[in-house]
Amino acid sequence: MEDVPGDGGSAGPSPVGVWTAGSYRPLRAPAVLPSAPISSGALTPVPQPLRVPVVLPPHAFQAPQKQINTLADLEKFQASESGRMFLGFIAGLNESIRGQKLSDYCHESVVTRTIVQILDSMASWVDEIPPVQLPARYGNPAFRDWHARLMDQGPSLMLKILPESLHSAVLEIFPYFADSFGNATRIDYGTGHEAAFAAWLLCLARLGLVNQDDYQALVSRVLVRYLDLMRKLQTTYWLEPAGSHGVWGLDDYHFLPFIFGSAQLIDHKYMKPKSIHNQDILDNFSKEYLYLQCVNFVKTVKRGPLAEHSPMIDDISGVPSWNKVNSGMLKMYTVEVLQKLPIMQHFLFGSLIPW
Repeated sequence: MEDVPGDGGSAGPSPVGVWTAGSYRPLRAPAVLPSAPISSGALTPVPQPLRVPVVLPPHAFQAPQKQINTLADLEKFQASESGRMFLGFIAGLNESIRGQKLSDYCHESVVTRTIVQILDSMASWVDEIPPVQLPARYGNPAFRDWHARLMDQGPSLMLKILPESLHSAVLEIFPYFADSFGNATRIDYGTGHEAAFAAWLLCLARLGLVNQDDYQALVSRVLVRYLDLMRKLQTTYWLEPAGSHGVWGLDDYHFLPFIFGSAQLIDHKYMKPKSIHNQDILDNFSKEYLYLQCVNFVKTVKRGPLAEHSPMIDDISGVPSWNKVNSGMLKMYTVEVLQKLPIMQHFLFGSLIPW
């Protein structure tokens, strides 16, 4: 899933404050407002979990295709069963991790453990393919070699997850997986690629390979490994942020860990949104909470005060409760990712996520 450079591949603010669900409003506004979304954050309902229906045999797997080319197409997707299913799946993952630490016990199926092993093996490829020594910081061409190995070995990795009766599904699910790790031509990565990974997980749910019992592990085990891999790719090959909003964005690369991470902290006795400014808390608890992990990573790769290089994260710390942060994040994801044509024009549709 490729994001058009400079066109919203990463999360950024809406011209209408997404946080108006509560009393909080952003303290700052960008000098140049992004284009208006289909609906404002203030009017966007908080997404609710929906059960993912399993596609029963006989199957007719197909190579998924891009279908969203216009704003009318995007509006069609928003109103469609597939659009509701995808957002309901995200909300379901969010609910599964509510109030849970990453190390908490959860059901781990053979499929989820196999996915973790696959991501670990892909991380080892980075060690085998060192970056080319170049003066430029971003866009190391060695990433193309890593991505070429993904394209070569990826289909066989899918077979490790699929039972023999579903081996023909590789045709449909591998393109989502291949799109999940960035664009080899531009050497970039953004929230569109992250959405492709979520869509790949949704395809596994549609095939009945994972279900709601697995959702917590999909976040606390699988997504965590995926984020570890992506950060390794980002800091080794310095992938360009795809369509980043720069200083006004939530994050140059990711959105989902902010959603799920804020859910983890709902009703926490001691840590509040403003706790992200306490470095001791970040140092001691970022391994257990995705939101703190995200903030700590941003502070590691960017110089200067948080308020200067990540003002949106800084502003959100003024929200009174994690519950409001979480509901605002879910709404913001709808507006800033799923309602943005430059991102969603690369979303794929097939028999599992039909157009």
